[in-house]
Amino acid sequence: MEHRTLGRSGLAVSTYALGTMTFGAEADEAASFEMMSQYVDAGGLVLETADVYAGGLSESIIGRWMAAQGSSTRDRVVLATKGRFPSRGVEPRDAGGSRRNLRRSLDRSLQRLGVDHVDLYQVHAHEAVTPMEETAGFLEDAVHQGKIGYAGLSNYTGWQTATMTALAAGRFPLVSHQPQYNLLVRETEHEIVPAAVAGGLGLLPWSPLAGGWLSGKYRRDARPEGATRLGEDPQRGMEAYDKRSGSQQTWDVLEALQQVAEGRGATMAQVALAWLHDRPGVSSVILGVRTPEQLEGNLGAVGLHLTDVETAKLDEASAPVVADYPYGPAGVAQRTRTLD
Repeated sequence: MEHRTLGRSGLAVSTYALGTMTFGAEADEAASFEMMSQYVDAGGLVLETADVYAGGLSESIIGRWMAAQGSSTRDRVVLATKGRFPSRGVEPRDAGGSRRNLRRSLDRSLQRLGVDHVDLYQVHAHEAVTPMEETAGFLEDAVHQGKIGYAGLSNYTGWQTATMTALAAGRFPLVSHQPQYNLLVRETEHEIVPAAVAGGLGLLPWSPLAGGWLSGKYRRDARPEGATRLGEDPQRGMEAYDKRSGSQQTWDVLEALQQVAEGRGATMAQVALAWLHDRPGVSSVILGVRTPEQLEGNLGAVGLHLTDVETAKLDEASAPVVADYPYGPAGVAQRTRTLD
């Protein structure tokens, strides 16, 4: 497992993190324990969770696993969680980025995890009711109280990222941004990636396989069935089958991905992870899996780096289709200049 610092901080992280959204929901406790041990044995450092995952069960499972492993494992692991959405026992009206909600959310997370602090605490998303100054003030206090080592963001837009970065300057270490980012979701590159890089935030992309699409498991001529996320619920979230299958670019990306994978003797999933692993600003790619077998396959991407030719092939197939302005050629031309 390779290592990088998280943004412009001194915090070293493995370049693949273990996402735990499935723990307590799609993976039972025994399987979750096995995957955490499997991941750490492979050299992984980052366990990433949130207070809303499986209604808090994900954090509780992690806490029980760390307690069983002992202090040496806790010292080794970079523990990251998030707060903002309604969690167990919190009314929707009380959710958000307010001091009240984040204080209670963090305290409950610490209790479930069985620790007195987390290494990284991320605001799960911006919301328009609470002023960002208030959210920033909470993060500053939590750092000074020793409850969190570093602060981060998740699902913030470009302007929101830039605003929060400015509020954090000189007050507390804001070091990460966790957006959705993959070969089927490259719109992240328009504003979010540049804002994060400019602000010294390391990217922690979630859904690197686009909800399983980039593993090659779904076909154009057959609706998904069986024990897959879309087999169980074809209209699930942003990766809904009808929505993505109706785009020609989806199939163009999968074709290019398959060609590169065959040329490298790797799986499509491993190639998709390797492509994302080496994008500008990425510190650690979050692996979201349901089984130890899936994790083993994803860990096959460790050490895999694509050539410039392979990267260009995937870049071309996955380039977002945009209008001339503001992200197309005409808009970009207005923001560049030559020196010759």
